[in-house]
Amino acid sequence: MAILTLSTSLNPESRSRVLTQQAYRRLEELDETVRFVDLQDHTLPLCDGEDSYDHPEVAIMNGILADANVILMGVAIYNFDINAAAKNLVELTGKRWENKVVGFLCAAGGRSSYMSVMSFANSLMLDFRSLILPRFVYAVYEDFSEHPEKGLMISSKDISNRIDNLCQVAVQFSNLPLKM
Repeated sequence: MAILTLSTSLNPESRSRVLTQQAYRRLEELDETVRFVDLQDHTLPLCDGEDSYDHPEVAIMNGILADANVILMGVAIYNFDINAAAKNLVELTGKRWENKVVGFLCAAGGRSSYMSVMSFANSLMLDFRSLILPRFVYAVYEDFSEHPEKGLMISSKDISNRIDNLCQVAVQFSNLPLKM
């Protein structure tokens, strides 16, 4: 697998999942090798620094991450930071993030948290030598609308264009071997 689209929100009405699903569909349209994974489908333990690493779901996630060259993470922004489930995943799978290209699709309640992903991105860069794509998507409530038949959808053309741009950049990096 070259590109992994990873939805990390555990909220059943997740807006970041909608962003991640659109990125997945866009990459499919580009005929890329892509996989969509939703953390809601995996019951991960809380990282305890000991036995949690041996959990069967952690082994599954380690395998999924090992197969990816590029990871596009859909994350919710809470209290000026990414959601706890995303951080927990990285704590459980640490070394699997080494030398990966990582991009972000963020959903937040307001516009003032747009820099919230940076501390997490810095951690990935410093701890695991991940290459962070500088074009990330940041969407707020007003960028979505409820469709009577299709459910929650992206209504902002700007956000859709940003997703397209992120996917195009991800494709450019998907075949580069990273050894830093």
